Amino acid sequence: MAERRTPSGQGPARRAGGRPTPPRTRNTGPIRVPAARRTSSGSGGAAAKRTEAPRPRALTGRATVLIALVVALALAYTYPVRVYLKQEADIAEMERAQAVQRGEIAETAKTLEKWNDPEYLRIQARERIFYVRPGETPLLVVDDKDRAARTAAEQTPAAAPDRWYDTLWSSVQAANAEPQD
Repeated sequence: MAERRTPSGQGPARRAGGRPTPPRTRNTGPIRVPAARRTSSGSGGAAAKRTEAPRPRALTGRATVLIALVVALALAYTYPVRVYLKQEADIAEMERAQAVQRGEIAETAKTLEKWNDPEYLRIQARERIFYVRPGETPLLVVDDKDRAARTAAEQTPAAAPDRWYDTLWSSVQAANAEPQD
């Protein structure tokens, strides 16, 4: 009986009866002898030397390429992420400044509302320019230095300009003074 083979040469050869033939094994490497059969000194010859299989490399080619790709991507994304974070910080700073400005605007609006009130205007006119209503007698104490100092300190900042009537009076006095040659 002849063995039949598949056209591609693959697969087990079949006998005429339809049963596969037992596979053939080829001995390509050193024969390993179990430890029980090994003898260090013996009758027949030297003991078989055990060979070690090569250890697999720590990094394969694919792993190396993958690591290089991850490092390249990390370096590529570092600058845009830094720019993004800086822009976020700038936006937050601008929002804080805007909130402060909104508070100042609200304060100024409250002050403006006060100035639109006629009674507030009368009070300010009395305090700042010594306005009096018709029929009232104005009274200004000139010698009371303590009161004048307190009033000036409360109403004006440290480097306040002279009052208008002081400036007027000093200019009248200067005009009446004799010229000095």
